[in-house]
Amino acid sequence: MQVGAHRGRSRARLIAMVVVGVAAGVVAFVVHAGLAAWAIGWTAACLTYLVRVWTAVHGLDGVATRVHALREDPTRRVSHVLLVLAAVGSLFIVGMTLIGSKESGGLRADLLAALAVLSVALSWILIHTLFMLRYAVQYYGGDAEGGIDFNQRTPPAYGDFAYFAFNLGMTFQVSDTAVTATAIRRVVLRHCLLAYVFGSVILATLVNLVAGLG
Repeated sequence: MQVGAHRGRSRARLIAMVVVGVAAGVVAFVVHAGLAAWAIGWTAACLTYLVRVWTAVHGLDGVATRVHALREDPTRRVSHVLLVLAAVGSLFIVGMTLIGSKESGGLRADLLAALAVLSVALSWILIHTLFMLRYAVQYYGGDAEGGIDFNQRTPPAYGDFAYFAFNLGMTFQVSDTAVTATAIRRVVLRHCLLAYVFGSVILATLVNLVAGLG
């Protein structure tokens, strides 16, 4: 019963993300935000999910992290859907900004560029947050607990998994931890490939776009 309640809260966060995102997009469309309505909706959805996740995991120690990871981690299918949405949504936002900047100028063009930057930044954080959750459940939920050597005696907390995930997202490597399980290596490979595509294609395109608007 308790496990079901925890998983219910996990689903509630996903539902809240969708509801807030759709509501924000509809309101933006009604007030004639145009193509920016899509970006506003996606930004609101990302922000909602991130705030709820980080509020739930902030300050948890290793023992509490283990309990939370086993009970509240999103299903693998949902995680992958969110990852695809983040990547595709960011590409769409870049395209939206290109179109919008050509149709407008001055302050509106600058606001579109700022919105695009914010949306892509939140998508980037969302991707690595989801991988943080995945590493935690792989570590504590595998056949044999472990798979990442954090060089410490205390059980790893979400802060440790965030360090691992965001390090991989920024540098495609970690210098002071070792992956010791095949299942986690597979997750690391997918993570690095997605991070490389996101960083090399989406962020580079966005930087060039913002520079062009100036």
